[in-house]
Amino acid sequence: MKVLVFGHSGQVATELRALDGDDVQITALARADADLTDPAACAAAINAHAPDAVINAAAYTAVDKAESDAEKAQISNADAPAAMARACAERDIPFVSISTDYVFSGAGDTPWVPADPADPQGVYGRTKRDGEVAIVKAGGRYAVLRTSWVVSAHGNNFVKTMLRLGAEHETLTIVADQIGGPTGAAEIAPACIAIAKTLVSEPEKSGVYHFSGAPDTNWADFARTIFDAANIQCAVTDIPSSDYPTPAKRPLNSRLDCTMTEAAFGISRPDWRASLTHILTQLDFPED
Repeated sequence: MKVLVFGHSGQVATELRALDGDDVQITALARADADLTDPAACAAAINAHAPDAVINAAAYTAVDKAESDAEKAQISNADAPAAMARACAERDIPFVSISTDYVFSGAGDTPWVPADPADPQGVYGRTKRDGEVAIVKAGGRYAVLRTSWVVSAHGNNFVKTMLRLGAEHETLTIVADQIGGPTGAAEIAPACIAIAKTLVSEPEKSGVYHFSGAPDTNWADFARTIFDAANIQCAVTDIPSSDYPTPAKRPLNSRLDCTMTEAAFGISRPDWRASLTHILTQLDFPED
């Protein structure tokens, strides 16, 4: 199966490239190959490579910067995936696009199901929501896979930030009222491949799905687990989100109900603690 991936050095794209082999041949496009700010070029890349499936692992993910850069975020997160989805629909091949918990309001404490109304509270979430709507409208074989709190040994993410800050400070104040499921990029990548393979033979399973790590936690407790696993002596003090203001509002409730994903594709929620162990091993942190 030939899979064309939009994204090259991002967390999920890096893990997708690692899956290249006899069964799945991965071609990953960097920005120089297909820039998200040029949707027509993205569609042209699909036609030029003639893949069996396409995975969009690229996005404008600078959540705070998006508040002042809405036009670029809209093109990258909505217009480009729309062009990709239409190109895939024309070729009748599966299109899997990664989305986010930010499409929801973040209210309440009940896990979000895919059918819940989207109510994004910022530019990033709104542009990702618009991308989802466009993908569905394209009418092809598709899966929108919403995930949350992505971490890996690559790029910038919470685990790597905590490892750095924990080594530099004796105490840290971390937000404790945002709840969600940390998700390893190394788990998202094979999930995307499995979904794409299923859509080849079962296009009726096209739809919006959720995939996040378990169990749900908060950022402060996640930090404590990281420090314990990495043998870092850094105390964590819980604070509310109001004590750490950011240009873009963060959702307090990022819990995602992933039962539809397991029912349709046999993919269960991964244990993020196992993902963390794998990440620390990759980063050469000794175990207890």
